[in-house]
Amino acid sequence: MAITSIIGVLITIACLALLASPWPFLAPFAVGGIFSIAALYKNPAWGLIGLAALVPFEGLFKDTSFSGAKIVGFSLILILAVQVIIRKIPEERLHSELWKILGLFIVFVFLSFLFTDYRLLALGNLRELFIGMLFFVITLLVGRDLNLNWLSGCIAVSIAATGVIALFSESHQVGGRAVGLLSDANYFALLVAIGLPAATLMLLHSKSAVTRLFWLAITFILLVGMTKTDSRSGLLVVILCLSIGLWHHKEILRKVRAKHFGFILLGLSIAAPAVLYSLPADYVKRIKSLSVLGSGLNLHEDASIGRRASYLIIGKEMIMEHPLVGAGPGTFPIHYARSGYAVAFSEGYGTPELYRQAHNTYLEITSEMGIPAGILFILLIIAGLKNFKVARQNFINNDEKINADIAVHLGLCFITMAIFMLFLSTPNHKYFWMFLALSSVIRTKSESKPLLEDNTYEKN
Repeated sequence: MAITSIIGVLITIACLALLASPWPFLAPFAVGGIFSIAALYKNPAWGLIGLAALVPFEGLFKDTSFSGAKIVGFSLILILAVQVIIRKIPEERLHSELWKILGLFIVFVFLSFLFTDYRLLALGNLRELFIGMLFFVITLLVGRDLNLNWLSGCIAVSIAATGVIALFSESHQVGGRAVGLLSDANYFALLVAIGLPAATLMLLHSKSAVTRLFWLAITFILLVGMTKTDSRSGLLVVILCLSIGLWHHKEILRKVRAKHFGFILLGLSIAAPAVLYSLPADYVKRIKSLSVLGSGLNLHEDASIGRRASYLIIGKEMIMEHPLVGAGPGTFPIHYARSGYAVAFSEGYGTPELYRQAHNTYLEITSEMGIPAGILFILLIIAGLKNFKVARQNFINNDEKINADIAVHLGLCFITMAIFMLFLSTPNHKYFWMFLALSSVIRTKSESKPLLEDNTYEKN
């Protein structure tokens, strides 16, 4: 309380100073800041939930020096630092089995930076990676206080909100493909694919018909948003996650009796044609193009697949030249621009777009930071997935079904990130580092006291 009072006094002084300054209209914001910082100090976990909900809206502030996410993030970091120093938050919360792998990964990233010829470019790349890693630290510190119910719901709603904007605004579409508030349809498809397990988690455990309808609507919006992205990889990921989810919820499927099959078949006979009819023709054509990969495909017949093949070729050359420490963080676009593929597969209108990322996080890390760094990054993901798997089994053994569902659905969000990294270059994604840390937090919780009470969802 003493710290909160000190913060309040300091901001009050600032408020009075603003009233006497040429900008008195800013005084109300200072008053609001008093309550916001006090609330954030008392419940730092709210800050992480807020940051997670703001991730889909980052495109609105990409060209600004300050944004809501940056202000909340900076304030949360300062508050957590103070609380760790005064031991309000025990430093033991930072303990995680993931640090051993992550520490070695950071060492090789630093070595790559030391030996690269593009220090300035690498420094900018490391800055973005460091910002993503901050989510890992923040989540470890506040993860045990998180209401994972609220976290899942806020993520699903915020992604669905950007999906609605993309569906009804042509300015948020590129080439007819929905991009949300981002600039690339595939990155938006990643967000949508993450939102689906979170939304279905809320749907499955909603208690009232009203909340069930709400989360069903959110799920429907996300599914429609996925079709509007025209993302083939997104569809494959959704199908895989749906299969894993059905396997986990097989108990529900066992309740289906013979008398129910008629209604199920009737529903499928109506829904299947309706879904196929509603799918955009271009999206269906893109999906069909995947079927010819096994028989071989001319790279110029499908520019997207052709570009991805060229990324693999350039990445392989970089790995052969710099196997241990890579060519340097953020240097893949430079090597690609120097190749003939850059001009052949340029998407630029008027001005050729030569500098392109690897569109494969594993390839990018291995080619830019070396083979050891690539292996360690993969081991991080494997360790995170193992944490979710162990947590699920522990909760099942303890007869905590709701908590087991949470572990599975958040694990599906993490699996989505891991698979999409085969198609996108996104090692600094905030959701990736947040879910990685949550895997450790959830496993720790599963081995101690219950993660959530059984009546958690009844509050919705």
